[in-house]
Amino acid sequence: MKFSELPIPECVLKGIAETGFTACTPIQAKALPLALSGKDVAGQAQTGTGKTAAFLISLFTRLLNQEKSGGEHHPRALILAPTRELVVQIEKDAQLLGKYAGFNIQAIYGGVDYMKQRDALKAGADIVIGTPGRLIDYLKQKVYSLKDVEALVIDEADRMFDMGFIADLRFILRKLPNYDKRQNMLFSATLNTRVMELAYEFMNMPEKVSVTPEQMTAERVEQVLYHVSRKEKFPLLLGLLRKMGMERTMIFVNTKREAEFLQDRLNANSFPCRVISGDVEQRKRMKILADFKAGELPIMIATDVASRGIHIDGVSHVINYDLPQDCEDYVHRIGRTARAGAEGMAISLADEDGAFYIEPIQDFIKQKIPTEWAEDDMFVKDYKRTPRPRVEAKPLGRGGRPGDRGAKPAGRGGKPAHKPRSEHAGGEKQQATAEKSVVEKPAVQQTAGEPGAADGEGAAKRKRPRRRKPKQPAQPEQP
Repeated sequence: MKFSELPIPECVLKGIAETGFTACTPIQAKALPLALSGKDVAGQAQTGTGKTAAFLISLFTRLLNQEKSGGEHHPRALILAPTRELVVQIEKDAQLLGKYAGFNIQAIYGGVDYMKQRDALKAGADIVIGTPGRLIDYLKQKVYSLKDVEALVIDEADRMFDMGFIADLRFILRKLPNYDKRQNMLFSATLNTRVMELAYEFMNMPEKVSVTPEQMTAERVEQVLYHVSRKEKFPLLLGLLRKMGMERTMIFVNTKREAEFLQDRLNANSFPCRVISGDVEQRKRMKILADFKAGELPIMIATDVASRGIHIDGVSHVINYDLPQDCEDYVHRIGRTARAGAEGMAISLADEDGAFYIEPIQDFIKQKIPTEWAEDDMFVKDYKRTPRPRVEAKPLGRGGRPGDRGAKPAGRGGKPAHKPRSEHAGGEKQQATAEKSVVEKPAVQQTAGEPGAADGEGAAKRKRPRRRKPKQPAQPEQP
């Protein structure tokens, strides 16, 4: 099916043509006719098959065919996404596809200029794309209103559950007009029971469309699994990078600490790379993504924050340095390559811990991952080693809990119960005198029967004598 065969406005078709799209992908061919007719859609498809273009084209068509009836500065459409990178990617696609539609599109996400986004949202935007957290922040400040939203899109709804955004998502959905007064679209790579419950609760009898549900992974991804010990994992990684000449590679790990350690070792062995994770500042994350997309950075190391919704053309290889603990994350990781009909390769390294995740992953994707055995010449032995960063242990506080050893219990009003001696006038002098007296006259343990025990000579601390009860006079015996 071609886009020209569908009832899409001419200005939107012009934007589609400039992006190079001519024919619909399978998910677009199923979802677009339903969405363009005004029905609610819940779509499931493999990652990288054009879900974003499907809901953007439907959104533009609906807004162009209807006159704006709400407030001048109120948004007409809302698109919700779980991560900042996905919001930026959707906004970029929206600017390209809607280049000639004349809509004001605004992205709202954390980690960048707070007031700049606030002012832009207050000035008015037709389409708002954002993460739940900052959208709720501005909503509570009454910077904008959602009462005139005509269309809603939830992208990667399953990830909303995984990242703990479901409470925020429900808060936003309750601020929208009734479900029968707006069009609702939900697209994701996986539609589980929780997601469908959400769809039936906040959508108007959605039509469920699914593409190739039997095969979870993209068809053009060549998958390979290597069994390797933990000590041999990095030598094998170097051997694969040197042998295959991977020009644009994404390496996935499970923890930020492992990502930073791997970055140091690869840079030390002449493989330039950078890390993108949830703790990296947003501006740096965007700079790293831009360099990787432009081909200036050949290798990008990422945690699972970058496995969802990031579209980067030309990723030739995806390497699972650590196998993911969540089976769905495996699908999203390898989906970063072989996008939009291209070919790619996904390599997984299974060590002693990762071997436990192989069977659940294969059951989830309903296929067996081909296994290859690395030859001895694939392991690099003459590589530069870097020290593993130490984890600073926090001092133990009272009761053996992490905290400040010297912390004093708080008094009333949260203030310290008393000030240290050094904070009082002359405290330093008194403290020095006390320390000197302790050095000059060390405490001597008092033992019963020793000289000086009776008068307390040399005792560390004089004991207070115990008070005795006065004896009661003897009562005369009764006759």
